[in-house]
Amino acid sequence: MESIYFNEEHHLFRESLRGFLKKEVVPHIEKWEKTGTIERFIWEKFGEMGYFGLAYPEEYGGMDLDLFYTVILLEELQRINSGGFAAAIWAHAYLAMTHINKEGNHDIKERYLAPSITGEKIGCLCITEPFGGSDVAGMRTTAVKKGDKYIINGSKTFITNGVYSDYLVVAAKTTPELGNKGISIFVIDRDMPGVSATKLDKLGWRASDTGEIAFDNVEVPVENLMGEENMGFPYIMQHFALERLIMGINAHARSEFAIEYTLQYMSEREAFGRTIDRFQALRHTMSDLATEVEICKTFNYTVAYRLNNKEYVVKEASMSKLQSTKVADNVIYQCLQMLGGYGYIEEYPLARLLRDSRLGPIGGGTSEILREIIAKMIIDGKDYKPVT
Repeated sequence: MESIYFNEEHHLFRESLRGFLKKEVVPHIEKWEKTGTIERFIWEKFGEMGYFGLAYPEEYGGMDLDLFYTVILLEELQRINSGGFAAAIWAHAYLAMTHINKEGNHDIKERYLAPSITGEKIGCLCITEPFGGSDVAGMRTTAVKKGDKYIINGSKTFITNGVYSDYLVVAAKTTPELGNKGISIFVIDRDMPGVSATKLDKLGWRASDTGEIAFDNVEVPVENLMGEENMGFPYIMQHFALERLIMGINAHARSEFAIEYTLQYMSEREAFGRTIDRFQALRHTMSDLATEVEICKTFNYTVAYRLNNKEYVVKEASMSKLQSTKVADNVIYQCLQMLGGYGYIEEYPLARLLRDSRLGPIGGGTSEILREIIAKMIIDGKDYKPVT
């Protein structure tokens, strides 16, 4: 099945990436998980290898490759068992940088996209607010135009790379009375006066910095507006498809890693005179789990193929995240059970996997929100269309 989507160049890229991660990243993961700080040198190494530029134009230092190189990057990041590290990388490369690339003009791309591709600058995407959660249209952050500047006030929360990034892609209401039709997108430098961040202590994703960010009369030049004023909501909605597919792919990849590790453990662990992979009840449980994951992966690859062909896959991407994250939580829960008491010990990978996986049904649109989006499309006949 993989040959439908992956050619020889893809396979060579996967082998090279896997070797890079093993050599350059894995030796540091335990430290980053403990400190909650990913050292800057690794961002520069990712940039040197071109990993941040896979999907971006050659004009700004990217490679303009098909989406399945991104699929491989996402899958291999899940195999090193640090959801936080993986999230920091893809939140920079596919949340912040996506908006810079799609809505930014040439000047903004020169100032932010090019150094993001090299790993010189790290970005974050600031949409979610303390009082809004999944209700993007209910955001309270405002951007009031005064002369050649916008004055931004408000706060954001649960922002990956929210503390240590160099720039922020921020959604704010430029015309509050218009509701979701009055939102705009800005790029803001971290060192602008009035920007502050507080690091949040999380259940999982420990290696990544997740922040609550405050904007206190931040003066942003008008040239830092991205795209058209008051078009921010459609921009955000359009890019949610990619974010949700990414989280679906992450989910099937960490499920595969959990199953692979657990089967290896079961082949070595003995009870009652035989290895536990010989017990029918356990064998059948693993068979069910592997089947569910394979179905998710096959579907996710199909959605990625359609997105790569410029189709607007809002419904399918929502389904991908909804089902794949649900399956991942169950798979990892069941795999941990196969390890017995050892599954509950931090020295073994399933404990961290379980904590990291639980963010799946929450971040990037909760499962409850996704069900309603899908319901609007399949029951109410809602038809979402791209704006760019």
